[in-house]
Amino acid sequence: MARTIVIANQKGGVGKTTTSVNLATALAAAERRVLLIDMDPQANASTGLGISKRQRIFNTYNLLIGECTLGQVLIRTSIPGLSIIPSSIDLLGAEVELVSLENRSSILRDIIDPYVDMFDYIIIDCPPSMGLLTLNAMIAADSVLVPLQCEYYALEGLSYLLSSIHKIKRTHNPKLSLFGVVLTMYDKRSSLCQMVAKDVRQFLGDKVFKTEIPRNSKVSEAPSHGKPVLIYDMKSVGSQGYMNLAREIIQKENTMSMDIAVDGKVG
Repeated sequence: MARTIVIANQKGGVGKTTTSVNLATALAAAERRVLLIDMDPQANASTGLGISKRQRIFNTYNLLIGECTLGQVLIRTSIPGLSIIPSSIDLLGAEVELVSLENRSSILRDIIDPYVDMFDYIIIDCPPSMGLLTLNAMIAADSVLVPLQCEYYALEGLSYLLSSIHKIKRTHNPKLSLFGVVLTMYDKRSSLCQMVAKDVRQFLGDKVFKTEIPRNSKVSEAPSHGKPVLIYDMKSVGSQGYMNLAREIIQKENTMSMDIAVDGKVG
C-alpha cells in the first residue's frame, strides 16, 4: 500500500512545488512507483514535469467533480515509474462547486483509495492555503511533509500548520501525522539560516530531516525547461539534495516498517 504524503505549507515561496516535483522524481529514480497529484490551481507541478496544456484533456478539477475516472486523468511522464494527475486553473472553481456536497472533504480520498496498491508513494502538491483542496489532500493522506524556508517567520507559520494538522487528525483523519520537515533554500553562509535551522531542530527534534536542500540556481532554472532539476542537471547540488532526501525518506520508511513488525511480534 502506498505511503501518501501531502507536501504542504500555507506560506508561498518556500519550495513546496519544487519539493513535490523533485522528490517524486528522486523516488522514481530509486525504482519506486510514484504518483504525483497536482492539487494547486497554479498547476506548477504539471508544467514542471513538462505536461503541456493540450495533454491535460482531463485534470484534477474534472476528477474531483466526477467528470472522469482516475485512469482517464492519469498521465505517465517521461520519467520511468512516475505518473501525474495534472492540474489547471479550472481547479479554482472546485472549492465553490464542491462546498454544497455532503462528502466535500473526503472526495479525493474516496477516489484514490481503490488505487493505493498500484503505487509505492503518492505525493500530493497543495495550494499555499488551508482551504477545501488542502483539506481533501490531508484527509486522503497518512502523512504531511513540510518544506520550510529558513527565514525569520518560519517557526510562526510552522506552529499554525502543525495546529491545523492536529485538528484534521482529531476531527477527520486519525491516521494523519507529521512525516517530517525539510529545510529548503538553505544557505550555509547565512547566519540567519543557521539560527532558524537550529531553532527548528530544537523545536521538532528528529522530525526534521537531516537533509537540507541548498539554494541553487539550477533548481530555479529547471521548471522553465519543463524538467525536474534531476533531469535538467543531475550533478547539481540541488539534484543531490533531493536524491539524499529521497534516500532518507526510504530509510525512514524501512525503519518504521521494521518497528511495526517488531511490535506485532511482541503483541
